[in-house]
Amino acid sequence: MKKQLIAATVISAILLPHTAWATAVEPQHEREHTEELVGLSSGILLGAVVAGPVGAIIGAFTGTIIGKTVADEAEISDKNQQLVKQEHALVEQQQQLIAMDLQQQELVQVSEKYYELQTNLAELKANQQQTLNELTIGMNVQFKTGSSQIEPLFKQQLDNVAYMMTLSPELTIDLTGYADRRGDDQYNQALSEQRLAEVSQYLVNQGIDKQRLHGQAYGATLPLHAEQNHENDFFDRRVTLTLMSPDAELAAN
Repeated sequence: MKKQLIAATVISAILLPHTAWATAVEPQHEREHTEELVGLSSGILLGAVVAGPVGAIIGAFTGTIIGKTVADEAEISDKNQQLVKQEHALVEQQQQLIAMDLQQQELVQVSEKYYELQTNLAELKANQQQTLNELTIGMNVQFKTGSSQIEPLFKQQLDNVAYMMTLSPELTIDLTGYADRRGDDQYNQALSEQRLAEVSQYLVNQGIDKQRLHGQAYGATLPLHAEQNHENDFFDRRVTLTLMSPDAELAAN
């Protein structure tokens, strides 16, 4: 009976300071030391039952150590979980940066390819325009005096023009008809219109859409040379053909 009384006295003496301390501490410290208090109480009770007052004291210290160990392990576990979450977040950020870098590289490659294609396209257009300019030189169908009949030599030239237009469906032709200064103006105007009609119809017969042919007749109003003579009259009796790309046609209009 004495042993039990002594044990109860020892338990009260040990528990009271800890209970008062636990009550005075702020709420966040309660959570941190709950395990120590549980271990302390459990150790005292277990020690008192088994070995009396001395066992209670030993059990109290043992329980406190066990409780603190449990608390430390829980805190370490929480920190490990936080570290794992942070590691996952860093891995995700790294993957996002890698994806962004790959996208940036792809954009650079696309930009370089686009610039290369634009450069090649500009070169092709320049070469095409140069070819058109070269073809335009000398593309005149000449006629005999007072005639609108196309001579065999110029029919071959018109065949080449029709073939070129077949290969390049976007091309159109601007045709202009002229007459020399012999005869009156009304006659020369009608003659230049007839020559223009003959050349246009020949191209249509070769399969060229009439919508791609644009013509205007000027009679004798636009001679190539100021002086009139037999040679200059020959060059004034003509229909001039000019191949035009869509850009050139738009600029001309």
